[in-house]
This record gives sequence, structure tokens and C-alpha cells, in this order.
Amino acid sequence: MAAITRSSFSSLGGLFCKLSLRQSLKNTRIAVCQYTSDSKETESLTKVTEENGIRTICLNNPKKRNALSLKMLETLWQDLSKKSKDLRVIILTANGPVFSSGHDLKELTAKEGRHYHEKVFASCTYVMSLLQEMTVPVIAEVYGLATAAGCQLVASCDIAVASDKAQFATPGVNVGLFCSTPGVALGRSVPRKIAMEMLFTGKPISAQDALLHGLVSKVLPEDQVHEETMKIAKKICETSKSVVALGKTSFHEQMKLERREAYRLTEAIMANNLQLIDGQEGIQSFIEKRTPTWTHTMKTIPAPPVSKKEDLDD
Repeated sequence: MAAITRSSFSSLGGLFCKLSLRQSLKNTRIAVCQYTSDSKETESLTKVTEENGIRTICLNNPKKRNALSLKMLETLWQDLSKKSKDLRVIILTANGPVFSSGHDLKELTAKEGRHYHEKVFASCTYVMSLLQEMTVPVIAEVYGLATAAGCQLVASCDIAVASDKAQFATPGVNVGLFCSTPGVALGRSVPRKIAMEMLFTGKPISAQDALLHGLVSKVLPEDQVHEETMKIAKKICETSKSVVALGKTSFHEQMKLERREAYRLTEAIMANNLQLIDGQEGIQSFIEKRTPTWTHTMKTIPAPPVSKKEDLDD
């Protein structure tokens, strides 16, 4: 990863290399999440469906408040990483009154030992990072309570649609385990003082406050949440897959930079975008007042022929 610099984005090939590298990281990171378990038990922790380019991953362990145990994290990793050429959007939701209560505290007792604890936190970090590193948008569809690493899961998604009954909290401080890793995602989603209050007190905030502070995108009555989530997902599916992949990658890259560097980076990326067949197709369809026909590929337009005069100048 370190070998790719910001200047790499000045060429189209460098940017596509960045996109490909993000996908290849899965092969090495999955090893950290792996554990020995019964496959049937693992499969039951989530329910996954995929239709018309939309994959829905439903946390399905309501008896344990959809806790992000090591088994649940491994299952999520597999569900997120599953290859599909038609995939355009992922929706994360949950069965039961709790979206996710965060880590399974029974896995964090002294008898498990430091090495096991480090494995749990590293696995969680890889799953949260994957949500932003993968090139398709991820939408959280939230009902009920999302706490600790469950709140981190929502904050790590690109978009979040929540029920007006949803609540969000980072209550680890109340059980002697400060929500340091959830604070990474939380602190990048809400203003610092709001994040600190949530982290220091553990007090939950309402869906409306979460909307006000930027933790979620929309808040709706419970019976309208799924409809709105699907509306967003279907709208994304109408766009070019390659353009969205380029856009998501560039957004997260520029957010790491100061303003001037961010503009320099995105200037090059927009020029690169225009080299895509889909980039030119979108502009031409707008000019011609027609619906675009996307290739959904990273194929680029042919380079213009070099004139004889230019050959002489060279």
C-alpha cells in the first residue's frame, strides 16, 4: 500500500491499480479473521440475499443482540467479500430490536487472553475498513439500538437510513472498556465534541440527534425505512458501476488530505474520469437528451491519433 503515492492518481493506470489493490487486500486480511468453527453455525448468523445488483446482509442473531463476536465478524467478512459481477450496492440490516450491541463481552474476559482479544479487535477493524475500501456503496438500514462496535458499524457505512425509534451509543466506559476503536469511526462521522460526549458518558442519542450530527443520512417512521433504503439502492443501480467505484475511492482518499492537496488530487481524478468510456457516454447522453448506456467497466476511450506535425516535433 505504501508504494502507491498521491502522485499515482495523476495517471489513469495508477488509479485503477489503487482500485485493484483494495480488492486484493481481502486475500491477506481474511487470514486474521479466520477461526475454527462449525460452518452451519456460522452461516446462521446472517441471512444474505442478492437481487438486481443489491445484496442484503441481515444480522441474524437476535438472541445475542446481534453481537459482533469473532464468528459474526468472520461471517460478515465472507458476506461482504463474496464476488459477484452484478453487485452494485450492499445493504446491512438486522433481525430483532437491536441492530448490534457490539462486541460479545464474554469473549473479552481475562481467561481468553490478550492474544485472543487482539484478534477480535483486529478482525473488527478489517471488517469496518472493508466497508469503506470496497468499491460498491454500503447502506446501513437501522432499526432499534446500535451500540459500541454496532454504532461503529453504522458509522463505517457510506449511507445510513434509520428508524425514528433507533438509538446510538458507545457505552463501553460504563463497563470499564472505553470504546476506543468505535471512536475512530464515530469521530469521523460526527463533530468531535459530540463524539467525546458519547464516548465519555455512554449515553445514547436519538435517531433525530444522530441525523442532526451526521451519523445517519435519513430518519423515517419504521414502516418507511426499507422502502427508502431500496429507493436509494435502486437509484445507485441506475448509474455506472465504474464511475461510482472511482468516486467512492477518490472520496475516501481526498478526505485524508488538507484542502489544497485534496483539490489537486480530485482535479486529476476528474480528468481521469473523462477518459472512461462511461464518463464520455454520460456526457454524450446528456447532450443528446437520451438515457445513457453504461458499460460498467474501467475501459477508456481510444487515444486521439498523433498528427504528422506532432511526430516531427517529437
